Amino acid sequence: MIRHDARAESSLMRRFTPLLVILVLLLAGFLLYRTLSGYSLDQIVTSVAAIPPVRLALAGVLAAASYLCLTGFDALAVRYAGRPLPYRRVALASFVSLSIGHNIGFAALSSGAIRYRFYSRWGMGPGEVAKVILFCGATVGLGLMILAGAALLLRPALAQEITGLQQPIVLGIGATCLGLVAAYIVLAATVRRPLQLGKWSLQMPTVPLALGQIIIGPLNFAFVAACLHQTLAAVADVAYLGVVSVYVIANAAALITHVPGGLGVIESVVLLLLPQAEIIGALVVFRFIYFLVPLSLGCPILALTELTRRGRKPARDRGAYPERN
Repeated sequence: MIRHDARAESSLMRRFTPLLVILVLLLAGFLLYRTLSGYSLDQIVTSVAAIPPVRLALAGVLAAASYLCLTGFDALAVRYAGRPLPYRRVALASFVSLSIGHNIGFAALSSGAIRYRFYSRWGMGPGEVAKVILFCGATVGLGLMILAGAALLLRPALAQEITGLQQPIVLGIGATCLGLVAAYIVLAATVRRPLQLGKWSLQMPTVPLALGQIIIGPLNFAFVAACLHQTLAAVADVAYLGVVSVYVIANAAALITHVPGGLGVIESVVLLLLPQAEIIGALVVFRFIYFLVPLSLGCPILALTELTRRGRKPARDRGAYPERN
């Protein structure tokens, strides 16, 4: 009976996700057009020209390093789901889903649909893909908390100046962030039965997987903040830890609002906390490097994989778990 339900659910997902993938591609293309149309060619050229080539190149390397870290999210997640896969497959699914999902917003739905499209053809069922999405989401949260906690505790005066909060509140928030991460590790080490959260049950990862999360999560955001810092430092005197604090706040706001690509949210928060008019050009460059360049690569890769798969797919039904090899 359980197997029948799993097959029915998988069949429904396989019928639904192609349409969702098409909608995601169309929306991604529209967002790319809308973002580009928001700037004149002169603005784009002037903004890029204001950034020294060395900083521009380094920002590109740091953005690439962030997306490399994100493939590590998925590499750990498929192990958590009990279905480890070759890294080349994990890297493909991760980059395509996140390069598009970062720009669309509602990451659990947009990047989740693309992840399901890839992982289901490699043998995963809906429940296993859901575990991958949940694990990656937890890694994002852990990364933000660790980076925020470190920035607030290491430079409380700077964080106080940026946020306007009193120093005890800044230190309290920083300590709380790191305390929650420590509690997560303790739960991973001591709790082996699934945790019941209402109707949902949550299986804690093993300690090695949890440690992997707390290493690669903040490392990813450290690279993103460093990418932003390279563009901002070209036009303004800003400290890296200050940019980290601002980016964590901006990224949290973007996650809460689910605005596609944090469009306008990240810029507004950065301009509010670092009120220097000349940094808008640097923000334009950061958006192009970290969001739009990956998007312009992820969309055609997704379209190509879909076309290639359709060309190889046999006429007969392969069942609930196609392409296991």
